[in-house]
Amino acid sequence: MAATASTAAACYYDTPEGVDVRGRYDPAFAPVLTRGALAFVAGLQREFRGAVRHAMEQRREAQRRYDAGEAPRFDPATRFVREGGWRCAPVPPAVADRTVEITGPAEPRKMVINALNSGAKVFMADFEDALSPTWENLMNGQVNLRDAVAGTITFRDAARGREYRLNDQTAKLFVRPRGWHLPEAHILIDGEPAIGCLVDFGLYFFHNHAAFRAGQGAGLGPFFYLPKMEHSREARIWNGVFERAEQTAGIERGSIRATVLVETLPAVFQMDEILYELRDHSVGLNCGRWDYIFSYVKTFRAHPDRLLPDRALVGMGQHFMRSYSHLLIRTCHRRGVHAMGGMAAQIPIKDDAAANEAALELVRKDKLREARAGHDGTWAAHPGLIPAIREVFEGHLGGRPNQIGDDAPAGQEAVTAEDLIQPPRGARTVDGLRLNARVGVQYLAAWLAGSGSVPLYNLMEDAATAEISRVQNWQWLRHGAALDAGGVEVRATRELLARVMEEEMARIQAEVGPERFRQGRYAEAGRIFSRQCTAPELDDFLTLDAYNLIVVHHPGGASPCKL
Repeated sequence: MAATASTAAACYYDTPEGVDVRGRYDPAFAPVLTRGALAFVAGLQREFRGAVRHAMEQRREAQRRYDAGEAPRFDPATRFVREGGWRCAPVPPAVADRTVEITGPAEPRKMVINALNSGAKVFMADFEDALSPTWENLMNGQVNLRDAVAGTITFRDAARGREYRLNDQTAKLFVRPRGWHLPEAHILIDGEPAIGCLVDFGLYFFHNHAAFRAGQGAGLGPFFYLPKMEHSREARIWNGVFERAEQTAGIERGSIRATVLVETLPAVFQMDEILYELRDHSVGLNCGRWDYIFSYVKTFRAHPDRLLPDRALVGMGQHFMRSYSHLLIRTCHRRGVHAMGGMAAQIPIKDDAAANEAALELVRKDKLREARAGHDGTWAAHPGLIPAIREVFEGHLGGRPNQIGDDAPAGQEAVTAEDLIQPPRGARTVDGLRLNARVGVQYLAAWLAGSGSVPLYNLMEDAATAEISRVQNWQWLRHGAALDAGGVEVRATRELLARVMEEEMARIQAEVGPERFRQGRYAEAGRIFSRQCTAPELDDFLTLDAYNLIVVHHPGGASPCKL
């Protein structure tokens, strides 16, 4: 249940009828939460909330079928779409070259500046998995992006005596709103929580579309990434949102462009259909591979014959992962749009040059594999990876901006439905159970404290990694998976997890230090993670379950204010 803050003298946001802002008042947020912007968001919610509710119910119905033994498949009713000769609108020249994209949260401000200055072609500013959706993070993120689009964003680091500002040449800005399933409980529309992604999209579009028309979009934009879709009906809703936004702003149809993250197993069977629904607004698809692994487990949660091995073993070498990548590339290039590769989550290892070089070599090999397979670009989590990735992709492309017009590489066979769901191979171990617990708890503790992008064990983790950790432990316990414990086979049980959690919580405390452990939310995160792993029914999303723990309501959007 959301906390409520008491107030003395109060300031309020100027809200239209039917809109109640319960987030803390801050004069810095008021230029974002204007009456016009809130009316625009409310209009989107009123027009599309029925379709969103229907889509979420269809997700639940599909999962019920999977739990009963079905598997995802290509829909016979949309075969005409898959076999048709249609193409998406031409890729805008301003974003033709997307060889390396950096991702990160829309807050903190310094991180936004560094990402735009990183040398990447695109910066995806995230309101989703890399951002803990506290009120302050969301609104500061909107302020940061408004200033970034205007070219005025700066940050003064008093501790270092350094000022950060934009270079003359910066990455193109894409924005990822939250998924359809996430609410925004700090804003009520007609008495119910706003749909989170419509808040993220609506506020950003309302305040920034005009700047894109004149500036970095070269007449097109804004640009978006769209997450967590499972079916083309969800893409159809986004297309309707885009068209309504364009009509309201008085800009040309097809100005808004978006890339869809294919990060759920059901969506890989709907890629043509998703592009078809967004064909006037699409600039491609992306292999959101960490969430895709999470979705594979969630989709097959009731199937004991489809247990994943340790998550460290579930890479692009697995047949089902490689097939997913190849089908995405073929689909995108046939339709004339970008096929974007997956995330390189490594971060520089500053105190060990040999380990750092070994990590960079793994990144180079992964990105060379992507380039040779036909991907047009890829993702990085840290600016330190950009030079190495650019060298790989630019060397392969030989001066071309992308591979959209190329034929599929020789030797790639057609991808079947069975290829996409082939059970992965590899060992399941108690060490894997431990790593899942250790990473999941530390990520969740940081998320509860307001950080959604967390460096752990030389990787930059976001919510996707915590989700994999949670659902894999749940699935192993649910089916009593056999785990290797140093040559001895043991069964995954609640008792084993309880012992592992106790030992791993002690290890976390030793690693972060007693004082930080006490001041952080580690104990709370451990309880939540344990409960999630042992729940009778698997919750859809860890962050959705924990969301109310970071919601703080101020009645009427009020807060103490000097009058």
